[in-house]
Amino acid sequence: MKYNFKKIESKWQERWEAEKVFRAEDCSDKPKFYGLVEFPYPSGAGMHVGHIKAYSSLEVISRKRRMEGYNVLFPIGFDAYGLPTENYAIKTKTHPRVITDQNIERFSTQLKRVGFSFDWDRVIDTTEEKFYKWTQWIFLKMFENGLVYRDKAWVNYCPSCKVVLSNEDSQGGKCDICHSDVVQKAKDVWYLRITEYADKLLQGLDDVDYPENIKQQQVNWIGKSTGAFVDFEIDGIEDKLQIYTTRPDTLFGVTFMVIAPEHPLIDKYKERIHNMDAVEAYRTECNKKTEFERTQLVKDKTGVKLDGIEAINPLNGKKIPVFIADYVMMGYGTGAIMAVPAHDQRDYDFAKAFGVEIVEVIKGGNIEECAYTGDGEMVNSDFLNGYNNKKDSIAKAISELESRGIGKAGVQFKMKDWAFNRQRYWGEPIPIVHCEYCGDVAVPYEELPLRLPNMEDFEPGQGGESPLAKLDSFVNCKCPKCGRPAKRETDTMPQWAGSSWYYLRYIDPSNEEAFVDRKKMEYWMPVDWYNGGMEHVTRHMIYSRFWHHFLYDIGEVNTPEPYAKRSAQGLILGPDGDKMSKSKGNVIDPLDIVDEYGADTLRTYVLFMGDYGAATPWSDSSVKGCKRFLERVVGLTEMIEEKEIPASLESSMHKTIKKVSNDIENMKFNTAIATLMAFLNEIYATGYVTKEVLGTFVRLLCPFAPHVCEEIWEMLGNTKMISVSEWPKYDEEKTIDKTIEIPVQINGKTKAVLSIAADEAKESVLARAKEVLGNRITGTIVKEIYVPKKIVNIVQK
Repeated sequence: MKYNFKKIESKWQERWEAEKVFRAEDCSDKPKFYGLVEFPYPSGAGMHVGHIKAYSSLEVISRKRRMEGYNVLFPIGFDAYGLPTENYAIKTKTHPRVITDQNIERFSTQLKRVGFSFDWDRVIDTTEEKFYKWTQWIFLKMFENGLVYRDKAWVNYCPSCKVVLSNEDSQGGKCDICHSDVVQKAKDVWYLRITEYADKLLQGLDDVDYPENIKQQQVNWIGKSTGAFVDFEIDGIEDKLQIYTTRPDTLFGVTFMVIAPEHPLIDKYKERIHNMDAVEAYRTECNKKTEFERTQLVKDKTGVKLDGIEAINPLNGKKIPVFIADYVMMGYGTGAIMAVPAHDQRDYDFAKAFGVEIVEVIKGGNIEECAYTGDGEMVNSDFLNGYNNKKDSIAKAISELESRGIGKAGVQFKMKDWAFNRQRYWGEPIPIVHCEYCGDVAVPYEELPLRLPNMEDFEPGQGGESPLAKLDSFVNCKCPKCGRPAKRETDTMPQWAGSSWYYLRYIDPSNEEAFVDRKKMEYWMPVDWYNGGMEHVTRHMIYSRFWHHFLYDIGEVNTPEPYAKRSAQGLILGPDGDKMSKSKGNVIDPLDIVDEYGADTLRTYVLFMGDYGAATPWSDSSVKGCKRFLERVVGLTEMIEEKEIPASLESSMHKTIKKVSNDIENMKFNTAIATLMAFLNEIYATGYVTKEVLGTFVRLLCPFAPHVCEEIWEMLGNTKMISVSEWPKYDEEKTIDKTIEIPVQINGKTKAVLSIAADEAKESVLARAKEVLGNRITGTIVKEIYVPKKIVNIVQK
C-alpha cells in the first residue's frame, strides 16, 4: 500500500462527515463521556499550532473512549464576541458580523483538515441570537437574585480616541492606539457579585480533580484572608476611617494612615485641609495613571500629607498623620490602610521618604536598616508584650478590639466583584432599561433576546459611551414596569460572558424554550474532562464556576461544579526556543505542515514532541521523523503473512497495549507514541506481521493518526470503521516475561548473563549460574547469593 496522505486524509474526512461518525447521542444507554476543550476566538489569523496541541489531548482521549464503547460528546464552537474583531472591523470598514462569519468558516475548515473528531452538529457561536438570548436570560436571573448592581468606578479613558481602555491598553499612562495621555474617568459600571460566591468557589475545589497548581492558582486569585476590621477615629470629626488588616496584633506599631486620593472624606472635609492645592495637584497626576501602574510595588513612593486631618490610633490613643497615596485604591477594601513601617517594607520606604516615626512591635530585625517581616516576640504593645505566637497574638488583639467596640473579626478577598460592561458595540446587549421613576428595570424574559442592532457606524461614541448610545431607535423605549418613556442600557457584556456557560449549550444547542433540556443535562453533566491553557485557569474558570454555582443554587442545573476534571497543555515554542510571534518570524502555520507532511504527521508530532504539560520548542527534523514512522507503519501492509505470532512478539504486543492504554489516560502521549515506535521496530525485526498484530497496532495508533489507520484497517478487510472498532485488551499473564536475563557475579563483579525461567527454583538458578561461570570460579566458594529475578553473586576466597 502506498502512503498517499493527501488522498487518504481527504477520503476519510469526507466519510466521517457524511456518516456522522462522531455524532453524540442524547440519553443513550451507553456510558457517557463529555470531553471539553476551550472554544477558540475566531481571529483573522486563523489557527496556530497551539490550537492543535490544546485540542489533541482530548481528541485522543475521546477517540479512545469511543473505541471503549462510550457515548462521547466532544463538541466545538466559537467565542466570537470581542474587541479584536471590532477594531479590525473599524479599521477595514467591514461589519463585525461579516468578519466573524468569515473567520468561523476559515477555522472550521482548518479544524476539519486536521481530522478532529468533533460533533459538528452541535457547533455554537456566542454572537448568534439563539445563543446570547440565554446569556441575557442568565444575567437577568442574577439581577433578579441581587447579584447584579451598578456603581461608579474609575476607568482609563483616552480623550483623543474617546474610548475607555483596559490596563493593558494604557501602559505608562499613554493610549496604546494614539499615544495620547490617558486620564482616569468616573463611569457607571455594572458589577456581578462574584465575591458572594468566594467561599463556595474555594470549597468546591475539594470536590474536583484538578492538578494542585491549578487549584492553588484559583485559591490565590480568590485570595481569602482572615483578620479584623478596625475603626480609626479622626481628631475633631465624627466620621471614622475603617481599615482591614490581617495583622491586628501590630496596631501599636501604626504610625500613619494612607487613604485613596479619591476618598470621599477629602471632599467632605476640604475646608479643614490647609493644603488642598497640593492635594488636587496630586489627584490630577493620579488620574493619569492606570490601576496597574498605581499598585506596582517597585516604584518611587509618592503622596501628600493631609494638613489638618489626623487620625487616632485606637489602641494607644496617639494622633497619627493621614496621607493620600496612589497605591491605595477606592476599589480595594475600604480605600484606607493602616501603616506599620517597622514591619512592612512599602510602609517603611514611605515612612523614610516622609519622615514618619517607625515603632518596632515585633522583635527580630534591625529597623534602622529595613522593615522586619518575620515572626518574633511582641514588644511595645501593652497587653500583647511577651506573646511570641502570631496566632495567639492576633486572637488576643481581636478579642480586645471587640471588647472595646472599636473593631471586629472579619474576612476579605483579593478577588473583586466582576466589572461586567464594556463601552463597545460587538457584544451582548445588557437587557436593562433605565427609568426615571422605577430605576433599573429588567427587560421582560419574553422579550429576549434583546437584539444587537445592525449599525453601519459602530465606532466608539463621545465621552467613552458605547456606539449604541448614538442609536435613538435602540436607546429610547418604554419602561416595562410603568410604561413611561425610558432609556435602554447601551453598554455591552464582556467577552467572558458567553464562555461562562457555553459548555451547557453544547448539550442542547438548538433549544428555543430553555438554555438546556433538563433530561439531556442530567445525562451529560458534569463535563468529565476539560483541557485548556494555564492562562484561563483563573478568570475564565472562576467566572464559569461562579455562574454554574449560581444556576445550581436556583435549581437550574443538576451539579454544583461544571467540570469534574481539568488539565492544561504547555506552550509550543518557536524553533529558536522563544515564544512564537509574527514579529520574530518563528510562527508555524499548522496547515503548512498538513500540506507538506499530512495531518497524521502533525497530530503525531505535537503529542510526541515532549511532556504534554511542558513548553517545548518546535523541531522540523522531529516532524520528518514522525512522517518516517508513519511511512514504516504503512510498510507493514507489504509484510503480512499468516504465520504463528512468535511468543516474544505476542508478549510485547500485550505489554504495548497495556502501556499505551495507561499512558493515554495519564496524558503521557509522548511515551505512548515511543512505545508504539519500539513495538514497530520489533515487528520489523521479526520479518513479518500477522493481520492480528497489525490490526492491534493500528487500533492503538488510531487516536493519534486516524486517517492512515482507517485506510490500513479497511485494507485488512474490516467493514466497520476503526474509529468505532473495539479498543484492544491485554492479557495480564502475557505481559509478564516467561524468561528473564539476570547478571551473574563473582565477588560483586559481573562475569556473565544467565537466561532463566521467571519461576525457576533457586537451586536450579544457582546450579546453572556456576555452570555458566565454569573455570572463572578459581577459589573456594564461601557464599552463594540469589536475589530472585535480579542477580546471582558467588562469593569466593
